[in-house]
Amino acid sequence: MKTLLLSELFPPRTGGSSRWFWEVYRRLPQSRYQIVAGEDPRQGEFDLTQDLTITRMPLTLRSWGISNLRSIWDYGRASHRLGCLIRRDRVGMIHCGRCLPEGLMARLLKSWRGIPYLCFVHGEEMNYAAGSRELGYLARWVLRGADFLIANSRNTEGILRDQWDVPPERIHILHPGVDTERFVPAPRDPVVREQLGWGERPVVLTVGRLQKRKGHDQMIRALHTVRRAIPNVLYAIVGDGEERGFLSDLTASEGLEEHVQFLGEVEDVRLVQCYQQCDLFALPNRQEGQDIEGFGMVLVEAQACGKPVLAGASGGTAETMRIPETGLVVDCQGPDRLAATVAELLLDGERLAVTGRAGREWVVDHFDWAVLARQASQLFGSENGLQRDHITEAAAL
Repeated sequence: MKTLLLSELFPPRTGGSSRWFWEVYRRLPQSRYQIVAGEDPRQGEFDLTQDLTITRMPLTLRSWGISNLRSIWDYGRASHRLGCLIRRDRVGMIHCGRCLPEGLMARLLKSWRGIPYLCFVHGEEMNYAAGSRELGYLARWVLRGADFLIANSRNTEGILRDQWDVPPERIHILHPGVDTERFVPAPRDPVVREQLGWGERPVVLTVGRLQKRKGHDQMIRALHTVRRAIPNVLYAIVGDGEERGFLSDLTASEGLEEHVQFLGEVEDVRLVQCYQQCDLFALPNRQEGQDIEGFGMVLVEAQACGKPVLAGASGGTAETMRIPETGLVVDCQGPDRLAATVAELLLDGERLAVTGRAGREWVVDHFDWAVLARQASQLFGSENGLQRDHITEAAAL
């Protein structure tokens, strides 16, 4: 019987979770796995290039809860379609991209059909659910019904253990990773830097969706202090999101239009070039209400390209690096510590080079997708007994 990955987040949608699922599952035996993914306007072109068996269906719900008829209808419709597909393709196990909403669909199917499931847990979605009595109840129901959980970091494991009372033996850690054959170091290239609009300026780069927890605003505010030591510093931002307008207004109000560059979403080739040509990568993340950075794949990608990294002291970002050899973690609730650390690093070229080389070695050894796919294959191998139990129960019915 097959295993089905159920995830709203999957390429061509961008983001760390989307890439994580794609990179791992495309390296697993395709005869045993298939994907049910959320819809995207670019899906047709992407799906044609894949050896994966991908079925698209609407998985973006108006609400993760079930307190109104529309939400109940959304969950019921999605679960019915999944049930038909599962019966047709003889699916014996479901992998849920998140606890909510995908995990709730799987929990309903387990109640109806006895199909076992596991859940990937990223951290931030659990904190979000904790802020709602309804979502908290649903999340606990999903967690209790899962055969086991996959946490993306030790920090997320701690959230599950300490805040959601999940026994440690039911939690397995599987880190996101990077393609170390595509994200590689490259020498400084004046032509590429000119194309990017960087020239010879020292560049601090952030890659990621423009969300409050990412801390772009703190890096912008930190530039006043950084400029005292490095007058021509440039802060380049790759990504788009709901904070774009606020960050643009902040840049203008601070008089920093010549020192902040919004590159928006970029193609994969250009993304790698940004990593390769920057001088320092920063993800100045912080906790924003219940929202945290569960891991920080962009920090791994930057290190794979031989760049030193700097992250906020929040969530699971510290697990992406070997402190202080490959990067540093600082308090990014305000701009002061961030500014001082950025200026110190940019003024020490030799330290940047040594740290970058160490980061490349660290990532190749610990976060290459091939290594992580083997870990996933071994972990998923424990499903065989669960699927056999399901087959026996189904036959008895």
